[in-house]
Amino acid sequence: MHVPDGFLDAPTSLATGLIAAAGIAVALRGTRRELDDRTAPMAGLVATFVFAAQMINFPVGAGTSGHLMGGALAAVLVGPWSAVLCLSVVLLVQGLMMADGGITALGTNITLMGLVTVAVGWTTFVLMRRVLAARPTAVPIAAAVGAFLSVPAAALVFTLLFSVGGQAPVDLSRVVVAMLGWHTLIGLGEAAVTGLVVASVIATRPDLVYGARPLLAVPTLEIRTPAPDPETTR
Repeated sequence: MHVPDGFLDAPTSLATGLIAAAGIAVALRGTRRELDDRTAPMAGLVATFVFAAQMINFPVGAGTSGHLMGGALAAVLVGPWSAVLCLSVVLLVQGLMMADGGITALGTNITLMGLVTVAVGWTTFVLMRRVLAARPTAVPIAAAVGAFLSVPAAALVFTLLFSVGGQAPVDLSRVVVAMLGWHTLIGLGEAAVTGLVVASVIATRPDLVYGARPLLAVPTLEIRTPAPDPETTR
């Protein structure tokens, strides 16, 4: 999914750069509500895991390979706003230090993998969490569904961007078939990895999973002191 330099024209790259910058600015404010002194180290661990996982490619057929995007996974573990920052840092380091994705396409890559996957993955997760039983064991399933849908969603957005400002001499219909077809298969791998990782954390430290917090909240009991009996107070 890493878009290289020159694959989209300058106006499209500039537009996605502005969208990415706006998304990061909003995420910086939202992260304050998601992380505290106890959970902040989790964001660093998530960014490190996504960075390492994106280095591992798995074959999906016909010489094509895919890798974990991590948007839904990060959103479930540390919250959607924190996930945007984690993915943005990962993509920035990859682009600057490892030439993975173009420098001029950095805004495009952040928009696709740092904004679209997080937004679709988190929204799907929240909806699935409401549909499934309200217990922590449902969190990995909801996370896996969100991860699966987030990958072809990002591929679809890329296809729309290519239809507007694509520079490669490739027919648009072929791009649509290739992107949506293969990324649906890649989404299956994304769902498996996300579900397994979230399930592992849920099994050991469910209190550290942001997406599970509403299911772990214990309702407080209101204790009322009975009013004194007028006959006994005379």
